[in-house]
Amino acid sequence: MMEGDLLPVGKIPYKPDCRVNETLVFKHYNAEEEVLGKKMKDWLRFSVCFWHTFRGTGMDPFGSGTLQRPWDDGSQSLENAKRRVKVAFEFMQKLGIEFYTFHDVDIAPEGNNLKEFGRNLDEVTDYMLELQKVTNIKPLWATCNLFSNVRYMNGASTNPDVHVFAQAAAQVKKGLDLALKLGAQGFVFWGGREGYQTPLNTDVHRELSNMAKFFKMAVDYKQKIGFQGQFYIEPKPKEPSRHQYDYGCHHFHHH
Repeated sequence: MMEGDLLPVGKIPYKPDCRVNETLVFKHYNAEEEVLGKKMKDWLRFSVCFWHTFRGTGMDPFGSGTLQRPWDDGSQSLENAKRRVKVAFEFMQKLGIEFYTFHDVDIAPEGNNLKEFGRNLDEVTDYMLELQKVTNIKPLWATCNLFSNVRYMNGASTNPDVHVFAQAAAQVKKGLDLALKLGAQGFVFWGGREGYQTPLNTDVHRELSNMAKFFKMAVDYKQKIGFQGQFYIEPKPKEPSRHQYDYGCHHFHHH
């Protein structure tokens, strides 16, 4: 275990004969059990999602956030960001989870500009790298949040404003640098706002062309820096856009 634990529980054990009131145990899942020559933890490579687990607030459309974490003071300081990271690694150790996933904005404050955001990411990932060496926990994949900031209201790679496209490209460039630095096995693209509310005011062909250029730039940079991880595109039919390109813009063209 790491020094200075912040979570008031021990490592969660496998205990198939646990009593009803023993809740912090694995009753059925045995990570070390071998099935067809491979351990369960290798068949099921569980990862902890940093955003839901440590940054989600519990907010929904009908009310404000309800999740309170005693280690998180709610500030955008680097100290608070590092404290979250420390708790995350402790949490994963105690669960016996060997992987995690994250967005860039989950782990470090954005600051006032892109340069400041980059410095914050460098400092926090230096600390994460130290904890990875101590715990042997690694990122399964990394990604960039190209949807929460108001600048991405009308998309990132498909945004009609070239400055927004450039900002998104810079974020992904830095994200790939961090994926390489931390040893991530993949990099995810989720185009939450890459789509349209209605095709009546949307140049679909132009937006798809710009999106394709964006992906090609990412592939070129991946090869340039020697990142060996896979690229993944996460598809959703909608949410938040009425229709999202990564799911099936072919429906628009075909019908």
